[in-house]
Amino acid sequence: MRAAWPTCWRTILSLGIRLETHWDHDPVRRLLTAAFGRSAEAKLVDQLRESESFVPNLCLVAEQSSVIVGHILFSHVTLESDPPAQVLALAPVAVYPAFQRRGIGSALIHEGLSRADARGEPLVVVIGHPDYYPRFGFAKASSMGIEPPWPVVPEEAFMAKPLSSYREQMRGIVRYPAAFDAV
Repeated sequence: MRAAWPTCWRTILSLGIRLETHWDHDPVRRLLTAAFGRSAEAKLVDQLRESESFVPNLCLVAEQSSVIVGHILFSHVTLESDPPAQVLALAPVAVYPAFQRRGIGSALIHEGLSRADARGEPLVVVIGHPDYYPRFGFAKASSMGIEPPWPVVPEEAFMAKPLSSYREQMRGIVRYPAAFDAV
């Protein structure tokens, strides 16, 4: 008799990741509000979708049995380097609480980073938990000469991941779109 696969592997194998469509906006708003326990992230995503920073090909949903259970968004931010560079910010990534700790967030991050690299994007920054994001290749952004725009962001929480098109002269302060000021 064959042993049953762990729950996380069953979840990942039945998971589908695809581009977000306009039909997904309401379900994504509900997911973000449930995942964060507030509506600020849902409002952020709505504002980013309407901004020049929005990258539709890097706005993904995870589905299980035709239900959206996860979401990730990457948007363009400006790295004030010499010359200034357009890089990506990963924010937010969310999974419905009942589906967390099953690898869905990790699958979204891996897929998003892979698609970003394939597009020729040079760098991704994230403000997040310093014990979580290093597993995806993120490291302290300060070690690359990259600084957050807000002094309240702890150094260990502001991380960056260089992609294939990254160049070492990409150093400086990251400027986020105005939509992030409200979060």
